[in-house]
Amino acid sequence: MRLTDLTLLELAEKLASGQTSSVEATRACLARIAQVDGKVKAFLRLDERGALAAAEASDARRASGTHLGPLDGVPVAVKDIFLTEGVETTCASRVLQGFIPPYDATVVALLKQAGMPIVGKLNQDEFAMGSSNESSAYGPCHNPWDLERTPGGSSGGSAAALAAREVFGTLGTDTGGSIRQPAALTNTVGLKPTYGRVSRYGVIAYASSLDAPGPMGRTVGDVAALLQVLARHDPLDSTSAAVDVPDYRADLEGGVAGLKLGVPREYFVEGMDPEVEAAVRAALAAYERLGATLVDVSLPHTKYALATYYLLAPAEASSNLARYDGVRYGFRARESKGLKELYGQTRDQGFGPEVKRRVMLGTYALSAGYYDAYYIRAQKVRTLIREDFTRAFSQVDAILTPTSPVPAFKLGEKVDDPLSMYLMDVCTLPCNLAGLPGLSLPCGFTRAGLPVGLQLMGRPFDEAKLLRIARAFEREHDFTRRLAPI
Repeated sequence: MRLTDLTLLELAEKLASGQTSSVEATRACLARIAQVDGKVKAFLRLDERGALAAAEASDARRASGTHLGPLDGVPVAVKDIFLTEGVETTCASRVLQGFIPPYDATVVALLKQAGMPIVGKLNQDEFAMGSSNESSAYGPCHNPWDLERTPGGSSGGSAAALAAREVFGTLGTDTGGSIRQPAALTNTVGLKPTYGRVSRYGVIAYASSLDAPGPMGRTVGDVAALLQVLARHDPLDSTSAAVDVPDYRADLEGGVAGLKLGVPREYFVEGMDPEVEAAVRAALAAYERLGATLVDVSLPHTKYALATYYLLAPAEASSNLARYDGVRYGFRARESKGLKELYGQTRDQGFGPEVKRRVMLGTYALSAGYYDAYYIRAQKVRTLIREDFTRAFSQVDAILTPTSPVPAFKLGEKVDDPLSMYLMDVCTLPCNLAGLPGLSLPCGFTRAGLPVGLQLMGRPFDEAKLLRIARAFEREHDFTRRLAPI
């Protein structure tokens, strides 16, 4: 077995026992990236010097008995949406080309404080707007399970880097499913924490009331260990919640006996791939065998979630992206003759088609005469969606659904059909609108060998129970142990 085939926690054990070093692990990641990333294209840029320096410092700490924690020395990578001091950060957009942040996002600082070398920045959809990683200004990422297919989006690079065993753990962000959907399409585990659980400080904003940074890994235990590093109150983020942080690995093996798991009828939608539905229903039956009770629940306003999301998220994006004008960040159109022309030409040349589409949608929804009819009404429906979940969680401990209605689709298949692309997130969007924690877990494969994901949603700040439920299934199945054929 190659060093890069280990999970994050397996590597941590070998580092602790002295069987390998952080420098060896980091060099193994860089060698693996050199071997396969020309095909996968998960990385937008590497920070070899910074990662190796961090690895050498980690090894020195272990030699002196002053290591920083269990993950000290474990190499990771982060989505290009996170600010990284001194390392170019573009959010996969041409408008931020050449932007060098002067400080780290809080989550990046926490990884460094834990002693984890950051190998590089990962590909994504431009400004996290997409479900296939195809809106990246630097080219699409490819799925290691089938290089002709998408790894999902927007955190496609974060998922593909894990599936290709290029790195041991990654960070993504989830605004409408951008951690969970790529996890489902690549046989990895992705967790969108409760809104406010993990700091958004230093995360380039798409839709501020929905954006949620979170960990991705090859196993449930890996994700739990990463969440332990990231979850804490941050006074630099006004939406960060000052709530207690449990030990996420303490009850991981607690099982599901006696738990009630909700199955909402609205999530088995028309058009769902039959093999996806079969894999998810087999997973539900497995939970019954493990001692859980399945309960039919209804989330009646789910049918409005897609429309609600595509009013609110673009509205927030149209406001957030107004800051990119060619004056303060990255790219600037050179041929403009005045300030107004500078703004227009910078945005025209700097933003890609999907970003322009969403900014126009959002600007329309916020414009005079339409604000009450669209934006305010969408906010009211968002409240109804959240109330649906509150009622359901009075009956059950967690809710189980498919993560994606289809397995990984071919690159280019949906690029010219935005509505078809937006439907890829139909099962994940409601979780963001309600601000709840959600997790995607591998639960099977299609006959063509494409991964299928099971989504778990929980009560606010109940990530520990979600991880425990996910681990109960993982322990009985070998899906997370299967390696992509690359």
